[in-house]
Amino acid sequence: MKFSRYALLAGLLLVLAAVLTALVNAHLLALDPVVPLIARWGALAAMVAYATQRRSLTVWIVVSMFVGAEVGADFPKEAQSLKVLSDVFLRLVKTIIAPLVFATLVVGIAGHADLKKVGRMGVKSLIYFEIVTTFALFIGLAAINLTKAGRLSPTVLAAARANSNVNEVIAQAPKQTAADIITHIFPENIAKSVAEGQVLQVVVFAIIFAIGLAMVHGKHRQAMLDWSESLSEVMFKFTNVVMFFAPLGVGGAIAYTVGKMGFGPLLNAVQLLLTLYAALIAFLILVLLPVALIARIPIKRFIQAIAEPVSIAFATTSSEAALPRAMEAMESIGVPRRVVAFVMPTGYSFNLDGTTLYLSLAAVFVAQAAGIELSFGQQLVMVFTLMLTSKGVAGVPRASLVILLATVASFNLPDWPVFIILGIDALMDMARTAVNVIGNCLASAVIARWEGEFVDNYVASDPVLDLAEADSSLAHPA
Repeated sequence: MKFSRYALLAGLLLVLAAVLTALVNAHLLALDPVVPLIARWGALAAMVAYATQRRSLTVWIVVSMFVGAEVGADFPKEAQSLKVLSDVFLRLVKTIIAPLVFATLVVGIAGHADLKKVGRMGVKSLIYFEIVTTFALFIGLAAINLTKAGRLSPTVLAAARANSNVNEVIAQAPKQTAADIITHIFPENIAKSVAEGQVLQVVVFAIIFAIGLAMVHGKHRQAMLDWSESLSEVMFKFTNVVMFFAPLGVGGAIAYTVGKMGFGPLLNAVQLLLTLYAALIAFLILVLLPVALIARIPIKRFIQAIAEPVSIAFATTSSEAALPRAMEAMESIGVPRRVVAFVMPTGYSFNLDGTTLYLSLAAVFVAQAAGIELSFGQQLVMVFTLMLTSKGVAGVPRASLVILLATVASFNLPDWPVFIILGIDALMDMARTAVNVIGNCLASAVIARWEGEFVDNYVASDPVLDLAEADSSLAHPA
């Protein structure tokens, strides 16, 4: 009840403050400007009290976004000094990129790369995963290029360029030939690639390293796999620790952005949110639905089966939280356990449909916000980069931020628009996580059909009913 009272009070004060501010700014209500100012800060105080009681990182990020926006609007000059908070947070996040990408890719590939053991199912799964995630990436690109949600107004963009390093970034970005782009993909020194933040070179090194590791047998392979898995687990925890600084980073970034450019970028963030939801719906209708029909998956039973795990994923923003129930749900409609046990966990590394769509959309949003036009060829290279770097991060809260920052750095884009995205990341995370679960559930059913093992008209056995029938047969033998 305490939480509900704080939430209700914060909501009422927020609505009152918004109404008073709108009426005073529109000159429809003759009030001293101090009155709506006090109302806004009162609403923020109630939100902080609510966040203190909830102790939720997501709630704190949302509250910090509102506080940062208010500080930027009321104290624009002072707010500019808060950029140091976002810079510190950004540096911490960047330290995660190379070890996290390396460890997750090595475990994901070398841990499942024994094709003699997994046979055709492994090859078919990987082919399916890459095809579907590629469609997701292109739908994300099409959506953001269609809506241009990141394109700021000329005045806002001028303010951004006057007060950031966007012009320097554009000046420093040399024109590259096709040969230069291809050569740049491959590392000449892995330490240099890590130090310079060349994430695609780290990915290529990790893939080749994982293939080599898969060819090693016995204790040497297992020791390296254990080390890589331990490294990935440590980096997951490292990410969680760094994310405790996210409210400060987001608050400082929003305060700086509003102080410099006003509220224009925040309106673009809302447009990005709507674009993402529309793109995810389009992906479900244009890609996953035809795939289900082609594979002759019973649509009605499939939807009924996945309703619960998808709801869990949407509410918790965690694909892993929904994994046990999702596996049970797929078995209940006729997917054999051995197929579910292989495809679903593997899909959590290689088949993140919602996350990959979001990343392609968000990366172009950053370029649009900075006023940088990316050619179709550059966007294709970006798609290829995201296709590789988005693997293995489903279980890490806000790990997409790490991948997005890595991609932004690879393409010489400024990083300040990423913090605008982070302010609404929780709302976007719910939808993309739900699509991740839907995509992996469908993948297990499709691979089962492809293998000729999907059981049509399957009726899950009820252990209680089976026991009752057994007792009845013993009491009344034929």
